[in-house]
Parts: sequence; C-alpha cells; structure tokens
Amino acid sequence: MDRTELTERLRREGVPDALYEIPGVHGVPMQLDAYYVLRPEEDTWPVLLRERGQDSVIARFWTEAEACRYLYDTLVDVPPPVPGGAERVDRLLADADEIQRRAEEDFERAPGHDADEPPST
Repeated sequence: MDRTELTERLRREGVPDALYEIPGVHGVPMQLDAYYVLRPEEDTWPVLLRERGQDSVIARFWTEAEACRYLYDTLVDVPPPVPGGAERVDRLLADADEIQRRAEEDFERAPGHDADEPPST
C-alpha cells in the first residue's frame, strides 16, 4: 500500500480527514489538538503524533508500505465519535459565559475565600 491508496482506504472506512495528514497527498482540513502525520524522510518513514504543534515520533519504518499499514491499522481502530457529542460541545460553547459566571460565583462563595485579603502562598 502506498500513501495514495492509504488515503483512499481510510476514506472508505469513514476515518475523519482531520485525524491524519500525509504531506503531498492529504492535508488536514481543520487542525485538531492531536492528529497523526505520515512524513516521508530521506531513509525512513516516521509516523508522528502532532499534539498542539509538537511532533512525537510514535513509530518509524524502513518502507512506505509498512508505515501505511501501521497508520491504517491505528486509525481504523480509533473508536467512533460519541453520538450527540458535537451537539453537547455546541451547547457548552453557547453557554460558556453562563458557565464562567457560575464558576466565579462558586469561587466567591467557597470557604476560606475573602475578596478583601490577598491569596496566601
């Protein structure tokens, strides 16, 4: 399997495009906090996990086929999203100001909190 075939197979399996990047073949449409990258180098084929802009090599292979198989197996085994998860995130984002206000009120009412005294260190 090569990188192009890998991309086609992942799409057939319904793996979200945002979970992986293969430079020159498949870009990430929206950057999540973490996604996989198959980045060919001069002599090896590393598979990386990019978390918040930091790359960590999780596996390195001598051939493209081995790297593609590993990434395929890794991504196909990712559990599907939780049903209704997107709607819950949308509700949380819509209520962010109210959640922040309640958190501040709870903090003000917390035992030992005195707004007139500086925090102890």
